[in-house]
This record gives sequence, C-alpha cells and structure tokens, in this order.
Amino acid sequence: MVRNVHERLIQTSPDASQAGALIDNLGERDNALWPRDRWPSVRFDRALGVGARGGHGPIRYSVEDYAPGRNVRFRFTAPRGFDGTHGLDVEQASPGIVRVRHTLEMRLKGAARLSWPFLFRPLHDALIEDALDRAEANLKGVPAVPRRLSAWVRCLRRAARLLT
Repeated sequence: MVRNVHERLIQTSPDASQAGALIDNLGERDNALWPRDRWPSVRFDRALGVGARGGHGPIRYSVEDYAPGRNVRFRFTAPRGFDGTHGLDVEQASPGIVRVRHTLEMRLKGAARLSWPFLFRPLHDALIEDALDRAEANLKGVPAVPRRLSAWVRCLRRAARLLT
C-alpha cells in the first residue's frame, strides 16, 4: 500500500475561502494552484464535480468526492496498476493559517510496482511541491519562484519529451 502525503501550512487572511478557491477552479486556465507552466495541464470533460473525468499527462482519474472550497478526491483510471485515490484538502489550521494537503493512497499491481517508485513518484512529488509553492505564493500575494528540480526529475522529463 502506498500512502504519499504532501502538506503546507500557509499564513493567509482569517477567511479561508480564498484558499478553497484553489480547489474550486482546478482545471480552469486561470487556476492558482496547478503549475501548468512546468507540468501538463489538468483538464476535465466538464466542470469540476462528482463524475467529471480528466487528468494530466498519462495520469487519468474521475472525481469521486467534491466539497466546494474544502476538498476533492479522485479515483485513478490510468495508468494500469494504480488502484486508489488522490485528492486535495484545504482546512483552517488556526486563525490566519490554512493547511493545504495532497494525499495519495493506492495499491500497486503489475508493472506499476516498478513504474511508481522509479518514474511516477519522483515526478509526482516534484509536481505537488510546485503546486504547493504556487498555492503559497498566491495566498500571500507574491510571485511563485520555481524550485530547482532534482537531476533525476530533469532526466525523466527529458526522456518523456523524447518519447512524445
């Protein structure tokens, strides 16, 4: 069983509704969370809501649960062997502090037992940290500064470009 959690505590206004908008407009062109400048855009077949299907790059999923401004949970439909969910949660941690958390939970089957740790996890971790950086910058009202990607992630991205 894989459980992968990334979270960030972000100082913001006492009203967490601005943070909830990070989830609510996921998939829209002007989304403040998704790092589309460095990663494949996330897209859905319709507005974000239960039953919407979409994904980014080779990762496909459908919306399993959605509470506007609070959380969204997706069920993987691809790649093959990814059996589980991932999602985003935004919650008030304390006055003026918001917690943004991404949680992935899945069982791996077949070739995914190798592709997850060596290919997908490094890319996933880098993408999610970029998303959390964007969320923090947006909520603080400052420009996002792209972090340096690890050598392995840069190599994987280069290889992916060559294959497409």
